[in-house]
Amino acid sequence: MRTVLLGVFIFLKGAICTSVYNFNGVIRHFAVGNSKVFVATDSQLHQMRHDLVEEKIKDISNTTHQNALSILLPFERNGTLVTCGTSECGYCEVLDINDITQTIYRETSLPFGARVDESSFAFLVDVFTSNTRNDIYMLVGREDGDDQINNGCIIESGVTLRNTLRSQNGDIFSKIGATAAEASIKISGVKWVHGFQVSSQFESYLFANIIPGRKVVLLKMENRVNKPRITKSLKVATLRCCKDLPRQKLVASTLLPESSLLWMGIFTAELPDHPENTVLAIYNITAISPGNPTEEFNCQPSCVPKNPSSPVVDPLAVVFKHNSMTSVVAQMNGSWIVLYIGTANGQLLKLVLDTDYRSSCAKVLYRSDDDRMVFPKMYFDPVDSSYIYIALGNQINRVAVTQCGMFDTLRACIGSMDPLCGWCGVTNRCCMQKKCQNSTWISISKDSIQKELISFQVSMLSVEINLSLQLHLDATEGLLLTCTFKAGIVDLCKRSSTVTRIPKCSCNFPEEHLPSDGLKVIVTATISNQTLTESLTLKSCPHITENMHSDEHCAACVSAGCYWQSDNKTCTWTPVSASYLHIQDICKETSSDRNYMPEILSVWPNEVSFHGKNNAVIKGKNLELVVKIRFQGFMDCNLKETPVLVRSNDTLKFHIPNGNKEIMRVCVVTADGRCHSNATIRYNSQPTCTELQPGSTWSSGERKIRVLGSNLEFVDAVSIHTSSKEIILNSDNKSFWFHTHNQGEFRDAGPFIVSLIVVNSTVVCPGKISYHPDPVFTSFSTSKEVNEVLVTIQKKEDILNIVKEDLKVWALEEDRTFDCIIEKVKSSAVICKISGNKDSEINVDLLKIRFGNVTKILTQETLEYKYILVALIILIVLGAIAGVFIHRKSQQQMNAQMNEHLEMLENEIRSEIRQGFVDLQTESSDLVENVAAIPYLDYKHFALKIFFPEGGPLANQMIKEIGQDAVKSEMDERCQAFSSLIQDQTFLTCFVHALEEQKSFSLKDKCTVASLLTVTLHSDLPYLTQLMENLFQSLMDQPSNAQPKLMLRRTESIVEKLLTNWMSICLYGFLRESVGQPLFLMISALNQQICKGPVDAVTEKALYTLNEDWLLWQAQGFNFSLLKLKVLFAVGTEGEVSEPLEVNVLTCDTIEQVKDKILQTFQRKFGFRYTQQLRDIGIEYMKEGSYVPLEEIDGSSEVQGEVTMLNTLKHYQIPDGASIKVITKKVHAPLSPQTSLKDDQNFTTKYFHLIDPDIDTDQSEHPERKKLKLKEIYLTKLLATKVAVHTFVETLFRSIWGMPNNRAPLAVKYFFDFLDSQAEKKKIMDPDVLHIWKTNSLPLRFWVNILKNPDFVFSDLEKTPHLDGCLSVIAQAFMDSFSLTDHQLGKHAPTNKLLYAKDIPHYKQEVKMYYKLVKDQTPVSNQDFKVFLQEESKKHENEFNEPAALRELYKYMERYFTEIEQHLEQKDASCGLKEEMHRVKELFQSVKRSAWI
Repeated sequence: MRTVLLGVFIFLKGAICTSVYNFNGVIRHFAVGNSKVFVATDSQLHQMRHDLVEEKIKDISNTTHQNALSILLPFERNGTLVTCGTSECGYCEVLDINDITQTIYRETSLPFGARVDESSFAFLVDVFTSNTRNDIYMLVGREDGDDQINNGCIIESGVTLRNTLRSQNGDIFSKIGATAAEASIKISGVKWVHGFQVSSQFESYLFANIIPGRKVVLLKMENRVNKPRITKSLKVATLRCCKDLPRQKLVASTLLPESSLLWMGIFTAELPDHPENTVLAIYNITAISPGNPTEEFNCQPSCVPKNPSSPVVDPLAVVFKHNSMTSVVAQMNGSWIVLYIGTANGQLLKLVLDTDYRSSCAKVLYRSDDDRMVFPKMYFDPVDSSYIYIALGNQINRVAVTQCGMFDTLRACIGSMDPLCGWCGVTNRCCMQKKCQNSTWISISKDSIQKELISFQVSMLSVEINLSLQLHLDATEGLLLTCTFKAGIVDLCKRSSTVTRIPKCSCNFPEEHLPSDGLKVIVTATISNQTLTESLTLKSCPHITENMHSDEHCAACVSAGCYWQSDNKTCTWTPVSASYLHIQDICKETSSDRNYMPEILSVWPNEVSFHGKNNAVIKGKNLELVVKIRFQGFMDCNLKETPVLVRSNDTLKFHIPNGNKEIMRVCVVTADGRCHSNATIRYNSQPTCTELQPGSTWSSGERKIRVLGSNLEFVDAVSIHTSSKEIILNSDNKSFWFHTHNQGEFRDAGPFIVSLIVVNSTVVCPGKISYHPDPVFTSFSTSKEVNEVLVTIQKKEDILNIVKEDLKVWALEEDRTFDCIIEKVKSSAVICKISGNKDSEINVDLLKIRFGNVTKILTQETLEYKYILVALIILIVLGAIAGVFIHRKSQQQMNAQMNEHLEMLENEIRSEIRQGFVDLQTESSDLVENVAAIPYLDYKHFALKIFFPEGGPLANQMIKEIGQDAVKSEMDERCQAFSSLIQDQTFLTCFVHALEEQKSFSLKDKCTVASLLTVTLHSDLPYLTQLMENLFQSLMDQPSNAQPKLMLRRTESIVEKLLTNWMSICLYGFLRESVGQPLFLMISALNQQICKGPVDAVTEKALYTLNEDWLLWQAQGFNFSLLKLKVLFAVGTEGEVSEPLEVNVLTCDTIEQVKDKILQTFQRKFGFRYTQQLRDIGIEYMKEGSYVPLEEIDGSSEVQGEVTMLNTLKHYQIPDGASIKVITKKVHAPLSPQTSLKDDQNFTTKYFHLIDPDIDTDQSEHPERKKLKLKEIYLTKLLATKVAVHTFVETLFRSIWGMPNNRAPLAVKYFFDFLDSQAEKKKIMDPDVLHIWKTNSLPLRFWVNILKNPDFVFSDLEKTPHLDGCLSVIAQAFMDSFSLTDHQLGKHAPTNKLLYAKDIPHYKQEVKMYYKLVKDQTPVSNQDFKVFLQEESKKHENEFNEPAALRELYKYMERYFTEIEQHLEQKDASCGLKEEMHRVKELFQSVKRSAWI
């Protein structure tokens, strides 16, 4: 059924509108008239309005009347539409242009209409016949070939002129004119591309490819007098392209009518995989002087003179290179040329050229989801040229050629580099000039392509420094430009503001105002009620390159507005007359020839969808120098950069960002900003899913479902319904499939939607997956055929549509197994065949049938089973009789057994207590002593976890990561204005106090605002520190803090959260250098100690722990023993294995626990992780020469009621010294988790391990499970664990309050001194108060957070609930060491207090000594601490998304605007400050007003 999607797709603010119409068939031709659009498919001709609303349909072909249109030509002057087709030996008809169902004239047996697979052209030409009148002919060209008869029809090739009116000599469609002379041109081996007439000059131009000579030719004819004169006037030239790579075939072309006949052609090298396979070249065809045609041109009358020549013409310029351009149209806009380019992969690009044919960045106006090619012809809307028509496959689109509406500020509007867009002074919006009447319209500069809106230059004038600003824009009338230059809130210039005419303004100030470390200047330029704000740091030009590597000198010099002297490689003040140049223009030759620069050898994957790809890998050399990856698109535009996730000398892991469908160049960026080496990545269309085969599965799952579609290799995973478990999409030789989930994982019965996951997007497959009961096989029978056995398996009928590939069948005869090859699957039977030999006879005892992961055993029905059934009945009767006698006997034995059990219980309790005592006395610390490499989190992710511990979308916005919208991380005008306002401390303190006074301002809001301020001011830590000190002084002055000992105990104010963040920033270096390793060793030791004894896999409780709540005491019998396994790792593809690795495990360990211990041992031994994750590997036990797979659950698992026991090594009877092989389960897409039992929401109720389920069951087979268990017996295990890890805990504590080089960290000393000074001011003499303040500020606020959350510091660290419980005990002991209270502990005290009771007094003495040493340490000068803070800011200057934080902060300013303003009035703030606050509000409000909500 035809679908119509006629709508408006609005990006951001209604920037681009697209009308779409989908047809039943593929579009073969389309044409645009003055009032109608005409589209021809294989079977129908459609008449539509310009807005693509369908008006009329005309059938042109059906099964009995085959036809294809070859000519579709609106004849506006005559009010008709000329169409020609292939049926009836060729026909043409004249239709009413306003109603195509009305035929005005029709004629058959016309031989000039081309077939579908032939190239052709047709257009109307005005022929100058006399001063009083012109004739109009139809110039038609058909592919080469001699006139011939095909199926009884004459075929006429070549170029002819056909009449268009019946009144013309020879009648309509005739090629004969008034003279009756033949007029035609025939060319051997021609393929026509394009043709048009220049009516003003009465000239026609044709463009074609000559296949035998592999050349592109231009044909020119003068349209004068009559048809013979026209063909005889033929002139020819050869078009050549290009210097870098021969491209000898023309794909498409267009004429720029407003110019002096500039013609653009797309040429191809016919190398589909080459990134620059096609180019767009410009020729001036009026400047070309074509020569006389050569002998390959056969004209009637003859056009070949005695001196034939064909000049070769080169292009004026090659303006664009791309892999697969297919079509082009162009228009002039003032001095600009605007090109619209279609591609083979379904994109419409827009390219702007200046007068020198230099191009801007190409922009994508339209992108299809699939790879449908853009039709070779495109047309502008003749009524509204701001729209263009393009066709793709069966779809036609009317696309807006400009996206002005999406730009909401002057900066964004001009920065779009679109000459069609400009800023309208009256409406204050970005629009086309025709929509800005009676107003100034500001647009981009007409002279050249500029990449920046604002540029600066710094020069020296006598003893003054001149800072000049230039705006790269034009206006329809002269405008005033007002500039201000401020250093903080102080005017930098001698005059407070400069008023000039656009585009320049400048500022002079004394040289002594420029400090040696630079001056931060905020520049505002106001034009037409729009304010542009720029922030820059001025530095002394001659000294700017000090302490830099030589390769960085030029870029640093030019980016600071200074002048680089390339001859002596020095940086100087810019001469007043110097012109503006880009860094890349100046600093091309400054790189040294160091031979250790990074080099890319390969990129995986090198083909992705336009959604990008996560976890890509670069292999190369010297890659440890790389800081980020750069992607460069069209003509080195569309530059994107992504951070490196994992780095080594030869490997980089990173994310490939989303992009347009193109081939992108990839290079690696070093710290100096230079990009090295080159590779390419091809962006393709997103995957499509057309069908699922089959569309149903059985309830147990694991049925193989084939996915049909395109680009499926880019799929990361498959998702069914709302299941959080993703499924791997497997592939083999371009075939793709997945295995279904068990139906038990879904809450409803289905059918379920199937989606393909592509990075962060999903593609929904048509149809749904239905679940039905598993197939039921009832019995089987056999029959012999010569040497083969035919097996017929009976099954219940179902609707699963089972095929041969779904089943596997084996026949069993005693100890022999035979494959039964399936030959046919019926609704109620499966037939398979067993091949044998002449010398042996096969008698099938059992059949084993497998579908998915289910295996069924079938037996053959015989009479002996009936006899067995009768015998069983007799035995049951006899058993009942015997039971009566046995019952009486058992009554007598019960009392004796009870006494025996009580005695056994007493002995077992004695044994358990004795064993606990032995463990405690013999416990030795043989745990890990060091590590090869510590996996630290990078700084920004560490900080993010401290600032926003709850995570979420807000937190993710605060750092610059791949995939984030570049616009959202840009410091736009409103953010710059708000940032400048926050730099005023009066405003910021009023802002904080006003917020905290509001009842609606919650504790969560306080923490959020504090962290947003930290992100915003992270680049200026000295200012953040000053703010924090002022807020602390205000906090101490509050009446609510009359009890000073209670201050800083909790995070109840913004400044207290600021302190947490500040400590984290300042102590990160100390954390990594001094505390990181002891912390990591302590965690590792604790994990190893826990794993030394039994750990219940379901509850995670362990025999060895520090926390009583996680003590495993309920287990029935700890009869475990240590096993040493020889673990082999599968390597290669031929079954090879590695050298054995010895791994210690316990007999009571589950299979998953064994795998985890193998991976942990591997990492400890080799210093790095195994290549596969735990859920990706399986293990097999070598038994009698073959490998037996070990599974967590299988058919042999023990079941109690409805609860299943997890398999252990004891269950599989694995001996000491056994060989275990580690294998990879299956290959799957990155980030797609395999299924695991623990993923089941009911895991804890469906499975058990060491602790028996609470169910009523007969435990006669396991009497040990009825033993009485007492928790107190096992409390000694807590002490044993504490002894084992005690050394590591003490080392950690002392690294925290230790003094490397007899000096505390600068931040600790600085802040403790600050607290001391505040106590003096408040005349607080009690030393306990200061002790409490310092304790609440440092250990409580920072170190406890780190101790309890080591995952904030280390990557890939899993903090299990059990580990969290143990860390809480250690953290409590740590804080007790800082307490001034002496706790009296008795026998009822909690065990976590008792464990460290004897150690705490010693730790307290060490803490007091630490505080004393810090106090006695030499004070830190303000200047030294400022330098320290500036260095910390600089280390991480580009890691946080300051604009995002500013936008979030503004929401609070907007919410409490009135209250903040009242605070400013109470503080007698300046009028300028309040005006600036209102200006910021207006900037944000203007965005809202122009936004689509």
